[in-house]
Amino acid sequence: MDKFIIAQKDYTIDEIYNARNAVLSIDDGTKNRVQYGRDFLDKKLAESKEPIYGINTGFGSLCNTSINPEMLAELQVNLVRSHACGAGKPISKRISKLIFLLKIIGLSKGNSGISLDLLEHMVAVYNAGAIPVIYEFGSLGASGDLAPLAHLAMVLIGEGEVWHGEEKIPGADWYKQQDVSPIALKAKEGISLLNGTQFMSAFGVDALYHVQQLMRLAHVTTAASMEAFSARLAPFKDELHAVRRNEGQRAVAKEIRALLQDSKLQQEVKRFVQDPYSFRCVPQVHGASYTALQHVQSVVENEINAVTDNPTLLFEDDSIVSGGNFHGQPLALSYEYACMATAELGSISERRIYKLLSGERGLPAFLVESPGINSGFMIPQYTAASLVNRNKQLCTPSVVDTIDSSNGQEDHVSMGANVATKWHQVVQNVHEILATELLVGFQALDFLDASQTSTVLYAIYKDFRKEIPFVTKDAFLHEWMQKSLKFTRVHFDLYL
Repeated sequence: MDKFIIAQKDYTIDEIYNARNAVLSIDDGTKNRVQYGRDFLDKKLAESKEPIYGINTGFGSLCNTSINPEMLAELQVNLVRSHACGAGKPISKRISKLIFLLKIIGLSKGNSGISLDLLEHMVAVYNAGAIPVIYEFGSLGASGDLAPLAHLAMVLIGEGEVWHGEEKIPGADWYKQQDVSPIALKAKEGISLLNGTQFMSAFGVDALYHVQQLMRLAHVTTAASMEAFSARLAPFKDELHAVRRNEGQRAVAKEIRALLQDSKLQQEVKRFVQDPYSFRCVPQVHGASYTALQHVQSVVENEINAVTDNPTLLFEDDSIVSGGNFHGQPLALSYEYACMATAELGSISERRIYKLLSGERGLPAFLVESPGINSGFMIPQYTAASLVNRNKQLCTPSVVDTIDSSNGQEDHVSMGANVATKWHQVVQNVHEILATELLVGFQALDFLDASQTSTVLYAIYKDFRKEIPFVTKDAFLHEWMQKSLKFTRVHFDLYL
């Protein structure tokens, strides 16, 4: 199994995503940093005559309630239990592991004041395979992802729920199976576990990784549809995109040219002077999404390497400050952008599907040999249109809403967690649309001569046809749509 070292460095999206199944270890520099932070906190607690929020006070609007020093550990446990109140369905185990990993990385920076014992316990529990059961709803994306992260923290103290295969078991039972003991939280450790943007960030990491793969798939489906629709490659010339000065569209055009570079179909004389926008403007549309998602990636990579809990230990300033680094606004705004950028890949794909079924350019209506007695691929376009409509609803911004919480103390929230989960749903919907376009595109290509397409595209086509046949008459199309979805998962590294 791969190894992943928790160190004082910055990680990329791909590194984090690919490390979710690795064995974690902590380097000496990180251990020293965490120990320094804990010593700093203990010293401040011993010396300070003033209350320090969340450490020897209540939480939220109870911030002015002082807590007896003998009850500081109980305060942290009570915090975890009271905040573990998520709702909805459990999120995927894959994303739960990413949340766990990102929480470990966030606390390893040393500015949270946790003990080295807690960090080492988290790594041990992670390496032992404990995946906490975390629910979809409950975070407002403001005071950190409180409810979701509380479900993670519950497991660390021997409570909550853990995945055992596809079943949920009590955290206490998991510890008995492992013959190990849960940890007792010290002052500030509960709030450090609960504050932070790791729920939002994990969904962002997962969505970004998969949307990168979807962009590759979108280029392939575009190329297949272009070939089948006898679309021109001239609008993809580099010189055309160079004068627009947009590197995103230039990169997309280059990718499409590479996919079709030796196509004999492109060498044929084109009967049609101009193609519809859904073919001709792919570099402009896909390119805009490409550029937007690059920006979102920079925001997410900054966030996963940042300190986002509260209060924060500031060593150079020799202070502990209760601020707002847990507020999810940077992620929430960028995720709304990402929702729209991702949805557009599906929107333009559905338009290409529609055109392929129109009976134009020598293709039979609905891509079946005897339209009328056969409906062919009429209804997969309906399904794609339904998914496009759903994405439009999901692109309605959540971030512009705010609802008071904690008796008005937390009076502006980002709703970033809801933005994160809806973006993830948009990504899944676009995957379904693109898999449908691939199915339709290759069906249309068979009415020409598929062997005359490019070497790269023909290789994908041949692999596809090993699993999904050419449809000669009406069949149970859901089965072939699902097989196309499975094909894209395997060939484009998609695990949605």
